[in-house]
Amino acid sequence: MRIHKDFTFDAAHHLPHFFPEGHPNHRLHGHSYRVRVWIEGAPDPQTGLILDFDSLYASMKEAREALDHRYLNEDVPGLEKPSLENIALWLWDFLSPRAPGLAQIGVYRDNIAEGCEYAGELS
Repeated sequence: MRIHKDFTFDAAHHLPHFFPEGHPNHRLHGHSYRVRVWIEGAPDPQTGLILDFDSLYASMKEAREALDHRYLNEDVPGLEKPSLENIALWLWDFLSPRAPGLAQIGVYRDNIAEGCEYAGELS
């Protein structure tokens, strides 16, 4: 069984390591991101809960504060190349020790219909 909770953040980045000079993504620009965090497990027989949403919210709030209104390339160690894929990996590394049962991270830019989902392993 899985539960999920979302949070949002706004941040700026640029991708000069991938896009050539003159491409819009080479220049500094910003996005509104939505992150979905899935937790997997069996409901506790006493509480009926997989995980208390309040404890998950606390961990997600820390992640949001680290990313929101930041220049990802320079302000967030580990996100020097802030693609959707690398943001998902960064969030996984940040949240996995704080969120028991972490099953999946989704990072979405809804206004341009793009996203990345990561379940903790690369094949």
